[in-house]
Amino acid sequence: MIRYKTDDEIQLIRESALILGKAHGEVAKRIKPGVTTKELDQVAEEFIRDHGGTPSFKNYHGFPASLCISVNETVVHGFPGTYELKETDIVSVDCGVKFKGFHSDSAYTYPLEKVNRDVLDLLDRTYESLHIGIAQAKAGNRMGDVSFAIQNHVEQFGYGVVRELVGHGVGKDLHEDPEVPNYGKRGKGVKLEAGMVFAIEPMINLGTKSVVQEKDGWTIRTSDRKPSAHFEHTVAILKDKTEVLTTHEYIELNYSYKWRNKSR
Repeated sequence: MIRYKTDDEIQLIRESALILGKAHGEVAKRIKPGVTTKELDQVAEEFIRDHGGTPSFKNYHGFPASLCISVNETVVHGFPGTYELKETDIVSVDCGVKFKGFHSDSAYTYPLEKVNRDVLDLLDRTYESLHIGIAQAKAGNRMGDVSFAIQNHVEQFGYGVVRELVGHGVGKDLHEDPEVPNYGKRGKGVKLEAGMVFAIEPMINLGTKSVVQEKDGWTIRTSDRKPSAHFEHTVAILKDKTEVLTTHEYIELNYSYKWRNKSR
């Protein structure tokens, strides 16, 4: 069942999303070779709690951390730990914040400074697909319009679109209806209407679309062990526009490596 949000509830999600965006910015400052993924997790949790929020992910169905940190071939749901980032890694940082009873959710994949061009292109095109999907997320369209736009953009480059994991509604619960697949057909799926709030999150693989789950019950990686990219925003469908509630602004201000190809 889709839970439609009031203007006041959307405002609370905006407030949650601002804390989330700034927490991402604090993590961005520390993305560099030698840092452990657990250190990044500690930075995010401390910032979120210091600003009146709680980490949405921590203890969610037993997940042990505030961030999902997924390196290289890990698609999503990686555990923070003692792993030290290397200059050839890409690292997805996925975070959620609960504030005044409402969640927000966003993710960003960072390349360190010696990532090869093929992988940078994967990240760039996945980032583009997020915004191409958002452009179709408007009142009167169908969810399939969003899904098709993402799939159509990335598959032209030969990338694999993960099927087993999808975006989702966001509100009082971290995961609500509707599902937001990254593949689909135009004109199909639920109709988008004012009051809907959901997370769009392309998960795109350099190789096969096939993924496997590790024995920890959480970590998802590509079956061919090629890299995977993940970007996410929480958006609200309003009567006359669509608003991106989350922000990557603080990431882009604070991450030292300016990697995106903005000429495309």
